[in-house]
Amino acid sequence: MEECAPGPAQVEWKRWGPYLSERSWGTVREDYSADGSAWTYFPHDEARSKAYRWGEDGLGGICDDNQKLCFALALWNGKDPILKERLFGLSGPEGNHGEDVKEYYFYLDSTPTHSYMKFLYKYPQAAFPYQDLVQTNAERGKLDTEYELLDTGVFDDNRYWDVFVEYAKATPEDILIKITVHNRGPETATLDILPTLWFRNTWDWGYLSPKGTVSASAGAEGVCAIEAHHPEMGLRRLLCLDTPEMLFTENETNSAKLYGTTAGKNLYVKDAFHEYIVHGKQEAVNPAHTGTKAAVRYKVEVEAGGEHCIRLRLTPRRPSAELLGPGFDSLFEARIQEADVFYDAVGSPELSADSRNVQRQAFAGMLWSKQYYRYNVQRWLDGDPTQPPPPEIRENGRNHDWRHVNGADVLSMPDAWEYPWFAAWDLAFHCIPLAVIDPHFAKQQLLALTHEWYQHPNGQLPAYEWAFGDVNPPVHAWAAWRVYQIERRVLGVPGDTLFLKKIFQKLLLNFTWWVNRKDLEGKNVFQGGFLGLDNIGMFDRSQPLPTGGYLEQSDGTSWMAMYCLNMLTIALELCREDLSYEDMATKFFEHFVYIAHAMNNFGECDEDLWDETDGFYYDVLHRPDGSHEFMRVRSMVGLIPLLAVETIEESQYETLKDFKARVEWFVNNRPDLCQNVADLHSIGDHDRRLLSIVDPSRLRVILEKMLDETEFLAPTGLRALSQYHRQHPVKMQVDGVEYRVDYEPAESSTGLFGGNSNWRGPIWFPLNYLLIEALQKYDYYLGPDFPVTFPTGSDQQLSLGEIAAELSRRLTRTFTRGADGRRPVFGGSEKFQTDPYWKDLILFYEYFHGDNGAGIGASHQTGWTGLVAKLIEQSGD
Repeated sequence: MEECAPGPAQVEWKRWGPYLSERSWGTVREDYSADGSAWTYFPHDEARSKAYRWGEDGLGGICDDNQKLCFALALWNGKDPILKERLFGLSGPEGNHGEDVKEYYFYLDSTPTHSYMKFLYKYPQAAFPYQDLVQTNAERGKLDTEYELLDTGVFDDNRYWDVFVEYAKATPEDILIKITVHNRGPETATLDILPTLWFRNTWDWGYLSPKGTVSASAGAEGVCAIEAHHPEMGLRRLLCLDTPEMLFTENETNSAKLYGTTAGKNLYVKDAFHEYIVHGKQEAVNPAHTGTKAAVRYKVEVEAGGEHCIRLRLTPRRPSAELLGPGFDSLFEARIQEADVFYDAVGSPELSADSRNVQRQAFAGMLWSKQYYRYNVQRWLDGDPTQPPPPEIRENGRNHDWRHVNGADVLSMPDAWEYPWFAAWDLAFHCIPLAVIDPHFAKQQLLALTHEWYQHPNGQLPAYEWAFGDVNPPVHAWAAWRVYQIERRVLGVPGDTLFLKKIFQKLLLNFTWWVNRKDLEGKNVFQGGFLGLDNIGMFDRSQPLPTGGYLEQSDGTSWMAMYCLNMLTIALELCREDLSYEDMATKFFEHFVYIAHAMNNFGECDEDLWDETDGFYYDVLHRPDGSHEFMRVRSMVGLIPLLAVETIEESQYETLKDFKARVEWFVNNRPDLCQNVADLHSIGDHDRRLLSIVDPSRLRVILEKMLDETEFLAPTGLRALSQYHRQHPVKMQVDGVEYRVDYEPAESSTGLFGGNSNWRGPIWFPLNYLLIEALQKYDYYLGPDFPVTFPTGSDQQLSLGEIAAELSRRLTRTFTRGADGRRPVFGGSEKFQTDPYWKDLILFYEYFHGDNGAGIGASHQTGWTGLVAKLIEQSGD
């Protein structure tokens, strides 16, 4: 089957996939509190007993693309206080960094159509230390290390189960399931395995939503089945060999347990299997073998070092022993072989086996993080007919001005546990590596956020569900252009100009919103807010400043200059078949020039965002009394101006006569604006013209800091904050309160933005990736005649293209095994560094230690860290 082939066939093959979140408790969608405390309103301890309103979660599970029917795994080691049906982690208010999953699980493989998928969960054989993890982390401060599951000792002596879950599709609707458990411990151990099938609860909220049912089937020839009937999706059967015990209940809230009431409620409720397995309550499950949730129970005893395999099939076909017979394994083998062939074609044939392993797990993590996202904000704000009305204060609370949002889509999430919701600028970065293996899906994702049920009528794109109105950097035009280019290269087809036209029109609305809302004084200098960089500055840039006044933002203004150039590039491409886009190309050229002029020389007093003394771009603080000063923090804020760069091919420039004439008129008649923009007249290397905020002379000055190992350059990438501030923190006194920025290479010591996301020193993949692309663009124009000193042991003079390649390799080396056999991402964890059952399992963290590359933050954020797969594809080992 052609994995990358777009069209109806691929859509059918994607009807079932890993669209089931790892966590739905503690999300904004499930929060009906007055104060918006999502984590505490619906905690983990209630998740097994309370029906979800908007989505489901499970362990290593799958569902259809409307999440009507779900399948996942439940486990019990005989010692845990609860049945393991979902992953556990700290909520936001818990622990020294919070919002942290305390489990070990790995997405090992997936094809773009999910024709083959593989998941691994490591389950301790001792009682899971829920209370210890919460209590010990609560006792630690922000300067202490986090207390992780390995630290508890539950994996000592390898006393754990490796639980592999694999899926292989015979057809789009016929899914083979293989569950293989390995006893890694030194003694025989027993494990309860409960493959579980259930319908998402759509019927309890007071709407005329059809309700499915699950029931036992007689089966045939040694095969038994659970039948799942649904009025809209028809019949599915979960087939299993032999005659395991079958359990049935309803996917409905245990009101007696949570609220002390049983009036009008079902006797059989969501946590019935927990009560039956863990507490032995026979009456908890439905003896009639019917309901909306069912499981087959296998109690297996496995000797030390042994394994046990369970074969299942989720299918519309009639029960038959043949469906679970010899052909079962043959089909798995065929799907695995197809996956191997598909991924062998991604990247250079000379790639090492280790790099291929990293790349394939990166792609797998991105594909497993595709989630079904259901959220109708108006219904969420108003409440449901059969439920208690939400507090009135919610009418003016979170997302109250986003009532139009009504999502019911499969979206790419940052991850499936910590961030089981879309984030706008994260998603744009996801689309770059996704385009290498599934350009159709990447395009669909970018178009989704500009649909009327997401994009605000005023043009703003929703940031993320915690606060749709927050402002993320406008990188979607860049992502659209790159996806367009990648698809054309990967598939060898003409560019999809219809896609470009569609998204260009919607991004015009978004661009206008930015100009009207974030350029408050009409000076082409932007106050964008925190712009996704959380605590990078001295103040919370999304809130009123304690000094009063406002910030002229170097990064906000640069993002808009980059936005102009991205839109200009798209318009020029569309001019190849429709010359009417020349007008739009001219518009974005002129707007870029105005912004570039403002960055480098704005206002009547010749202020600008460039500090000639330091040779760096800074935010500028404007006080109420009219005074202003540089916020001299050497951070990514001052490197982002490098991203506003584009080159125009001379042949294209000469072909577009009207565009050329208008540009030359503007350059000749407004030299006052164009003097601070890179030379538009000179033709550089590869017959290109250069548009950039940063001219070559300033570029060299900035690179002196960026490529200095005592400042930004680290062994595994570029730091978000210069190491210079380790010895030279930036301080400011405001009304007796000291504000400061120090170099913090790992976790943050401040509570700003929860303290679990740090831009004061760690390495972040998204901006590193954009800086690599920017250097490549400068190299297209400047070529080999612009050598720059790069520290490589004996300092070398390298071209910007060679430097971009070296930065790519440094980022990739975060994950690959070095000459010492160790991976920087695993830091000092000996289990991950040396254990044969752990050392090749890759975790893709949210960000990385600025000095040694160890993983920090969310451990499964393959989202934008998945960019490493693209770096490997384009740069090799």
